[in-house]
Parts: sequence; structure tokens; C-alpha cells
Amino acid sequence: MTISPIKLFFSLGLLLAVNSSFAVSNNDQQTPPAEQPNIIFFIADDMRPRHFNCLDEGKGKNYTPNLDRMAQEGIVLNEQHVVSPVCTPSRYNCLTGKYASRASNAFFKQVTKANDNQTVVEFNTHITKQDQSLPKLLKDLGYTTSMSGKNHVVHAHGLKRPKDFDGSAKDPKNVAILKANHDHVQQAMREAGFDHVGNVYHNNPDFLGLHEVAVQNMDWITQSSVDFLKQKRDNPFFLYLATTIPHAPDADKRSWNANPLITPIGYLDKPLTVQPARATIPARLKANGYKVNRDTCNMLWLDDSLGALIKTLEEEGELDNTIIFFFNDHGQNSKGTLYQGGVHNPSIIWKKGGFKTGKKLDAIVSNVDFAPTIVDMAGGKSIDKNFDGISILPYLNKEKEADKDRILYHELGYARAVRLGNWKYLAVRYPQKYENMTDEERSKALKEWNAERRRKHINIVTEDPKAPFSHLTALPGGGHAESESTGSYPAYFDKDQLYNLDLDPKEQKNLASNPEYQEKLKEMQKILQGITTELPGNFNL
Repeated sequence: MTISPIKLFFSLGLLLAVNSSFAVSNNDQQTPPAEQPNIIFFIADDMRPRHFNCLDEGKGKNYTPNLDRMAQEGIVLNEQHVVSPVCTPSRYNCLTGKYASRASNAFFKQVTKANDNQTVVEFNTHITKQDQSLPKLLKDLGYTTSMSGKNHVVHAHGLKRPKDFDGSAKDPKNVAILKANHDHVQQAMREAGFDHVGNVYHNNPDFLGLHEVAVQNMDWITQSSVDFLKQKRDNPFFLYLATTIPHAPDADKRSWNANPLITPIGYLDKPLTVQPARATIPARLKANGYKVNRDTCNMLWLDDSLGALIKTLEEEGELDNTIIFFFNDHGQNSKGTLYQGGVHNPSIIWKKGGFKTGKKLDAIVSNVDFAPTIVDMAGGKSIDKNFDGISILPYLNKEKEADKDRILYHELGYARAVRLGNWKYLAVRYPQKYENMTDEERSKALKEWNAERRRKHINIVTEDPKAPFSHLTALPGGGHAESESTGSYPAYFDKDQLYNLDLDPKEQKNLASNPEYQEKLKEMQKILQGITTELPGNFNL
């Protein structure tokens, strides 16, 4: 097997340490261990550090007994990072084990071509039916695979939308469109490797095509996941449950306290009972000494979903042989940037009896590591799958010490970053077409963008066509997803940024122009260039 230069950058020799119970037959087919674990990958949407009781920022602020149980009995990955901190590419990283700049869908390629062959990792990196995916790999290992919840990553072209965004969700014509879109997305998920596809949001609620259904329904997502868990089977399963909360809309009447009959495909006949009744959420919070607000209510609602899965596993006698991953899609404090507030994102893994390495893992890991780790847990051999990530199973089993010289790579929009030890380099490069935009072009682009947002009743970021771009979006003022972070760092608009995270963990002092650190700057630039050279597209330093 030939190892590419990018693999060498990431010290992938670590992967030679494969659990001794894994075997390969003479014809190179993988032979699973006698008892493969069931695996659940529970991915939340836009959680903040204050939502986790196991983190200092959230300690004691949330009533989340099931998530707390996972943290207390499992392992917290303190130094978990994401490659690309917005919804779509982060999901791409998790479900492929690869960088989102490797996406091969037509739209992504079109954007790359239109941007001087510079890849632009945004909400455009979609998994196609031709791509290697985690559910496909697990199916090859004998697993039955299932998905429910938010898609926002698997390619499902040709979706239609009702003519009137403010039309009725009880109009048969609108319902037919919503259901046809849902069926289409389900088929795309099956082509991506999922045997069973439950209730799906193809996008965030505001982008479903009809304002009336632009609300959250966690119970609806949970129901199809629980139905899957109750199915009788002789083989192990993989369940991918992707919530839509606490992402906006998070106001009570559009999230935990919305009409429980509303779903992305219209109205239910009666409320679901798979989770505790929503009306009990405030009372349970008060009874346990917690404040009642949109944060605590939505987090308890999310925790109830996790609890429903755990309860079902216990009833089915499957909990003891199930590994549960709890992952938030990215850091929310600096969403849409490659600063630590966007890429640093602790996660949790639970299994009965915990892991040999203890309750916390301080090794620097990335969300591209999930797929290879899960493949190894399932009895596969991740070293053969051409992942960009590495299996961290040897860390969890305390078979190997973490590589202290591991390089982390990050990519998003027009920015790229690398981290080695406590040093981090961040570069921002816009193609010439954006650097040279005229005032007229900027005004036209912003006007069209804002018109579509008004149609969907979504907040406007700016009306100023002269506002600078964000790192994520080459649009005056940037997009809404990253609006809280755009321009929020002292050196945000600098093309080259160098930080010592040991002395400056909040990235407030850019050292790139300091004569004392020019050698370190060149070293980090060389590392970044070495990685981007091995990836599709151009990124010129």
C-alpha cells in the first residue's frame, strides 16, 4: 500500500496498531469479531459549551440526566476538534472520514471551477451514491444501518418547493410536494448506504419550503429511530440520529413548545408519545431546581430523545452491547470560522464499563477520526480505507499513547488552518473575482441574497454592500450562519494569522507580522501548503 504525503503529515503509522481481535482472511476479506457492538452516532446541532454539564462553561446549568450519564460512565474527548465548523461539511467529515474539499458532487465542482479552481467548503459538500461512506463500510461488515433526523449532507437534487412560502401545510398540493421531497431524500440516504431511513429533515426548518412547517419536532425524529431499534434482527446495527436542535428556530413556539402535530411533511393525526410529553418540560426543570428558558427547555427535550433510545435499548436487551457516540456538529462560539471557538468541540463516547483510558481523553483528535474509529470498533480495518482521519481506538483501549506531534488541518470557505502543538496558522485567500468586485456587483449580490431571506422571513445580516466578506461567505457582511463571529477577532481580516495557543488561547494577538516569529510562520505555511497540495483545488499562499 502506498502512503501519500498527506498521510505522512498525519502520522498515520498509528493505524498499524489494530486491535488484536481483528483478523483478515487469505482473500483479504475482513472477518468480524464474534460479538460486534451495536453503534449509535447521536449528532446534535449547534450546541454551545454552556449546554454541556461536563464542561466548565455549562456545569450545573442543564437538566440533562441521560447526557450526564454518558459523560460520567463513558469518556469525554476534551480535545475533540472539527475540520470544518458548519453543518454540511462537518457531517461530511463524520460520515466519510475525509476532508470535505474531497467532495465530488457536481455543484461543489462547479463552485470550484468558478473560483479559479480554489475549493470553497461551505454548505455545498454533499455525499453522493458513488462515495465511500461509513454506513456502506459497516454494511460490508454485516451491519444493518439506519438514519433519522437532519440530512443536510447527502446529495438529493431535484427537490421542489410550494409556490407560496406562506401557503397552508394542509393544502393537498403543498403536502404532496413536501412528501415527495421527503421520499426523494429518503431514497438518496439509502443510496448513500443506509438500509433504513426514518423521518428526515432535508435541511434546517426554515429551508423546508413552507413557513408553516418551519418548526422543530424532536419527537418525530426520535419515533422512527426507536421503531428501528425495536426491529428484530440477528446482526448488529448502526443508527445515525441527527437532531435539528438546539439550532434555530429555538424560540418556544417553534421548538420544544411548537404544535406537536407539525412535521416537515404536514400534520400528524395525533401527538407522538415516544418522549415525555412536552408540557412536562417546564415542571421537570422547576422540580429539579433549574431555570425555565429556551436553552434549558430545548436541552431537556434533546436529552429526552437520548433517553428514549437508552430506554429502548434496555428493553430490547441491547444496551450492554451498544457503543453510543454523542457529538455536536461544531463549536458554536465562533461558528463559521477556523478559530478555536469554531473548531474546538468536545464530544462523548459511552459503553458499558467505560474505556481503559479512563473518563477523559486529552489527545488531540478530529471529527474525521470518527469513521475510522467506528470501522475498527466494528471489526474492520480502517488502515485500508484511505481515510484522512485516524482510528483513536488504540487510545481508548490504552494500547498506544497519543501522537503529540499530530497536525490538525481545518478548512472552511476561503480560510485554511493548521495546528501543530500549541502553534496555529490561519490563512484567508479570496479569488481575484471577489477581490476585484465592483460596487455595482457587490450591491447586486447582496440585494439578491437579502431578497431570498426576506421571502423566508429570515434575519438580514447587513444592507451595506461595502461591508467586508466573512471567512465563510464572499458576500458583503458574510452570511447569517457566521454572523456572530464575522469580524469578532482583532486580526479577523488579516490574510495571515499566527497564534501561540498556550499563551493566547483566545487568539487575540496575531504574531504573523512580528519579526521574531518569521521562521515559525514559514514552518507553519510549509505544513499547510504540503497538505493543500495533496487535496483537490488550489490554495495559494
